[in-house]
Amino acid sequence: MRNETRVQIQSKHKKKFLNGYPLIFKEALANPEKLKEEGAILNLVDNNGDFIGKGYYGRQNKGYGWVLTQDANESIDDAFFTKRIQRALTYRKAFFEDPNTTAFRIVNGEGDGLGGITIDRFNDYYLINWYSEGAYSFKNEVVNSLKTLVDFKGIYEKKRFDSKGQYVEDDDFVAGERGEFPIIVKENGVNFAVYLNEGAMVGVFLDQRPVRKMIRDKYAEGKSVLNTFSYTGAFSVFAALGGAVHTTSVDLANRSLNKTIEQFSVNGIDYEAQNILVMDVFKYFKYALKKNLTFDMVILDPPSFARSKKHTFSAAKDYKNLLKEAIAITEDTGIIVASTNYSGYDMKKFKGFVDQAFKESGGKYRLREEYTLPEDFRTTKEFREGNYLKVVFIEKIKG
Repeated sequence: MRNETRVQIQSKHKKKFLNGYPLIFKEALANPEKLKEEGAILNLVDNNGDFIGKGYYGRQNKGYGWVLTQDANESIDDAFFTKRIQRALTYRKAFFEDPNTTAFRIVNGEGDGLGGITIDRFNDYYLINWYSEGAYSFKNEVVNSLKTLVDFKGIYEKKRFDSKGQYVEDDDFVAGERGEFPIIVKENGVNFAVYLNEGAMVGVFLDQRPVRKMIRDKYAEGKSVLNTFSYTGAFSVFAALGGAVHTTSVDLANRSLNKTIEQFSVNGIDYEAQNILVMDVFKYFKYALKKNLTFDMVILDPPSFARSKKHTFSAAKDYKNLLKEAIAITEDTGIIVASTNYSGYDMKKFKGFVDQAFKESGGKYRLREEYTLPEDFRTTKEFREGNYLKVVFIEKIKG
């Protein structure tokens, strides 16, 4: 039997939860000392003992847990998870019917009423991400629901809640049959080699799907492309398939070389005709400037925080300066694709960094496209920070 605890919400935060805010944050709690066991059901009440919402205790970097329902009589059990996941699957019906895209998200945490849990589909394999021990305590309910609702070959998981909130090293296999990796999935007709059993990352960030398509379909033809913080080279692959004359992929991680070669190869692209560098991106900017190298398109998709021997990058503090580095090596009339997954500021502030960077660089620009999360990464207006992705296509205006 799962423990249940009554937790009082401070009066000044009551309205926020009644309006549907899903994250249980520490400052809202009048008696946080009552939180003992992760996975315990929390009945949120006001100072009169009146019901506000029901959720669970699960500590992650964002907060102390998630509200799952505002119905006092709704039980958090197998039937609850089956209903929520069924609703999420229905919302993504069109994705299941598209043979050209076989990798997408089917449950996006609080956007689907299941804060702390995401589920992705890769062909006939499913990957569950657990973001706290509390979320992980619902493993049986979630896996059982998934087994009844989808046809699958295998189910894998990522436990992202060690003492520093990072991935917990494990075999990651849950149910069905083990995959023979890589499995080849499709995104808008392009192949990706995916691994569900090699650490925290699988080989592609699904939330950038519309951005990659736009690069291929509208911007890449005839262009020289620099892809920084390139990971496994997904943007470079789409640029090459869109007719780019040449791509340069730069990432500090040693694994990026072989992974990028693989992604080019599974799409029939001659990787030897591309430039793949294992190198500190900031060092590469200085090298390019020294050698007078310029590009028609520069793609910036840094992690929220990164550290190398000589550089520390924080999206919160350093994005403007990163843009200035990119502006310096972008051709006039060229395009900078600037992206961040940092949830601590909104699109307006992100665009402010763009404006400041160009003013300080003495240049002019035009915004051509902008993106937030795609529709399979469902969000809720009550939790705006859940729509973390911000991408803008910036044209550098001549003169």
